[in-house]
Amino acid sequence: MRVLLVDDDAFSLTLLSRQLESIGVEDIVMHDQAKNALALLTDKTERIDLVFCDLQMPVMDGVEFVRYLARIGYAGELVLVSGEDARILHTVENLARSHRLNVLGILHKPASQDQIKGLLSARQGGRLEAMPPVSSHAYRPSVLRRAIAGGELVNYYQPKVALHSGRIEGVETLVRWQHPRDGLIFPDRFITTAEEHGLIHDLTFTVLSEALRQARVWMDDGLSLRVAVNVSMSNLTSLEFPEQVMQCAAEAGVDLKHLVLEVTESRMMSNPVSSLDILSRLRLKHISLSIDDFGTGHSSLSQLRDVPFDELKIDRSFVHGACRDSSLRAILEGSLGMARELGMRTVAEGVEDRDDWEFLCEAGCDLAQGYYIARPMPADNLRHWIEEWSERVVDMGVAVV
Repeated sequence: MRVLLVDDDAFSLTLLSRQLESIGVEDIVMHDQAKNALALLTDKTERIDLVFCDLQMPVMDGVEFVRYLARIGYAGELVLVSGEDARILHTVENLARSHRLNVLGILHKPASQDQIKGLLSARQGGRLEAMPPVSSHAYRPSVLRRAIAGGELVNYYQPKVALHSGRIEGVETLVRWQHPRDGLIFPDRFITTAEEHGLIHDLTFTVLSEALRQARVWMDDGLSLRVAVNVSMSNLTSLEFPEQVMQCAAEAGVDLKHLVLEVTESRMMSNPVSSLDILSRLRLKHISLSIDDFGTGHSSLSQLRDVPFDELKIDRSFVHGACRDSSLRAILEGSLGMARELGMRTVAEGVEDRDDWEFLCEAGCDLAQGYYIARPMPADNLRHWIEEWSERVVDMGVAVV
């Protein structure tokens, strides 16, 4: 592993270098100016696997450096270091992730050797999830239309488990595009195209029909699960939407109480009156409504007031690491308390480690979802995962009921 250290403070450079050497990192390059570090990174003959970058630097600060790392397509890992306020550090971390940089972690100065060792252990343990590669290739609406009609969309399922018992309560359906040339395509590459070109209705009902069909298969196999399907605000423009959902459920032979529609407000309601009409009728038919990614996008307190949601799904950005971050903890605990007062079920997504799990148990969250529990998987893998999970929760000290 070749490591690049970028910091204008000579003492900090020397200290970090010695700390890394003491835990076995031998190939270390140091620069006290970000511009010189960028010159090294753009040299095709050089290889840098990991960059430690200070934020507070003259000439080019850490935020600018992050921007240029994204611009040059840096593919290695990044650790952000700063003595500034922790919230600034977290903000830049989120910025770097938005740039699709592979952020290994953050360190607040002065960092201990154990903290540095912990970051490198996470790297070597392979616990970090690589971001899907970013492609400049845009899929034309006609190609997506053929994919929907041709059965190229496939459903993956991610379990939701009860924190108090460890029992699997349901799954979230996550669509993928099995492209004949490009392989498995994630939804962030085609959902916007579907919304903007009138394809979201066909896409949603393709996913919904298959999810309900699979729910029936699980039920026949003795596994009764609530199946959640994501719904775009663009779906909530047709007053016939509730009847169409009911028809899908009837054809699959699934009771509506087993269906959860997760509403993500990636865009504002184009017709608020029609949307409220549709959402109210869905609840009258005993279909659960979940406000997805709460606290982000257009999701707001007014939606909790105006729409009869019965489930609040807390966005991953407020969940992972909340036990170590006072700001995240305040937001998470406030959201859970508000949901309890409103009589809503709570789901925390983005549960990445044992610390997240234990914190959510103590905070009184109902359900958990995330890589610590399971990654999204094909339907056929669920039974095997349940067997493995049952053994894991026993080791965790949780008795499955």
